[in-house]
Amino acid sequence: MLDLSTAGTQVMGILNITPDSFSDGGRFYSLDAALHQTEAMIQAGVDIIDIGGESTRPGAQDVSLDEELERVLPIIAAIRERFAVPISVDTSKPEVMRAALQYKVEIINDIRALQEAGSLEVCAQAEALICLMHMQGQPRTMQQAPHYEDVVREVGEFFHGRIEACIQAGIARERLILDPGFGFGKNLEHNLTLFRNLQSFAAFKLPLLVGVSRKAMIGALLNGRPASERMQGSVAAAVMAAVKGAKIVRVHDVAATVEALKIAQAVL
Repeated sequence: MLDLSTAGTQVMGILNITPDSFSDGGRFYSLDAALHQTEAMIQAGVDIIDIGGESTRPGAQDVSLDEELERVLPIIAAIRERFAVPISVDTSKPEVMRAALQYKVEIINDIRALQEAGSLEVCAQAEALICLMHMQGQPRTMQQAPHYEDVVREVGEFFHGRIEACIQAGIARERLILDPGFGFGKNLEHNLTLFRNLQSFAAFKLPLLVGVSRKAMIGALLNGRPASERMQGSVAAAVMAAVKGAKIVRVHDVAATVEALKIAQAVL
């Protein structure tokens, strides 16, 4: 099992095997391109590679099971054959989880927090860590009109419920990671409120994953900059997340984030 007990914040590099992701859709769609990007991230100091075969950007269309399997399994197999880097798989489908777990992936990263039928059972039979993310609604419609009475309290209540569901299914608590789900059914003020209050989730005594890299909240705070011009803002947010206790930051810009975190961690 991947050890997250060591000091410091780990960098999870994003590897989207999709034609339509909001930031890098199509860039790493081929096996050669995906392996080249993996090698580049490893050389830059990445700690974990997060492989996703279905875009979860607002308005994204669903991907069939067969298509997702065809996208991610060859990449997982090729990375396992060539590199020693820990692998995370970004999926909500229990069939994809089961197939990926055959390759001993270290993390199942699920935006639906194992709420799809069969997901709890599949993960209960494995040893991988599980990242439970909060999302209000579904990717296709989640940003149309998100509403909360108290976003921090409601996300915390969601985590409590999903942790209990995992334990009841036979998943050990120490295997769990929590992700507040920035940008998933949340407007800018919701995202900023969650960020300001990240320390409140320390009460769960579980590792926290923060993924804000190049997201719309970064663009909005930078006067509407497109995703391709949000690196500096994303790196600043990753450092702030680390300062506030995040154990993992999920990023596109690995080299810049690794260097920024080295400075932050030396000072801290």
